[in-house]
Amino acid sequence: MIWGNVTVGVTHTSVSSDRLPKAFDGFRIAVVSDLHNARFGKGNQPIIDLIRQEQPDLIAITGDLVDADRTDIDTAIDLVSALTQIAPCYYVTGNHEAAIGRLCSALEEELLRLHVTILHDQVVTIAKDGQSIQLAGLEDPAFAVRGGALQSVALKDALERMEIGDGYCVLLSHRPEAFSVYAEEKLDLVLSGHAHGGQFRLPLIGGLIAPNQGLFPEYDAGVYTRERTTMIVSRGIGSSIIPVRFNNRPEIVAVELLSAV
Repeated sequence: MIWGNVTVGVTHTSVSSDRLPKAFDGFRIAVVSDLHNARFGKGNQPIIDLIRQEQPDLIAITGDLVDADRTDIDTAIDLVSALTQIAPCYYVTGNHEAAIGRLCSALEEELLRLHVTILHDQVVTIAKDGQSIQLAGLEDPAFAVRGGALQSVALKDALERMEIGDGYCVLLSHRPEAFSVYAEEKLDLVLSGHAHGGQFRLPLIGGLIAPNQGLFPEYDAGVYTRERTTMIVSRGIGSSIIPVRFNNRPEIVAVELLSAV
């Protein structure tokens, strides 16, 4: 149990689609989620080394870089500064960024200084060899509303306003509990976090509890598919309210896109 709390692993997964342009076959994305100010070694060097070994084409940071109860912007920025030397970094906020008020602006100013692309309900184009995919990012709904039911509505409204095109789209969103919304919008791939793997993982059952999902969460970790939409939920790196994980090692998720064209 100690080893599972003081080390970080890499979980590899691949996603195949006949909608993915051929130029993006083998495209690699490293997902960094829910750092919560965690430190693994000096300067989080083990995390940096693991991501460098994966040789990602893109690094997706899916929220909660900081923790609202013990906010430490320097830890987050030190890690991201190193990650920007590995691959282009794209970032969306989590609920903890929403909870820190003005400090969130200071965090984002530092991220922009490092040339991180911050996606506030925005979509950008990633081009390669004359072909392209869409990369969209949702602002965490806690910036707008507090009620759990209303947050899913806020996410749906934001997606509709973004006017995502018909091409292959990867969505970065902190919230896995809104999977039905993502599937309704026919997104191809969703990269998420927030659930912390259910914090305590039980054999044959899975996670015990997760924010906004309660006991025995449906979307705690791993890969979920509904029609053409695949969602990958990271167990995250750090912890928040409960400082101990059980059978739930912190992880970086390495995603490989495969073209079935």
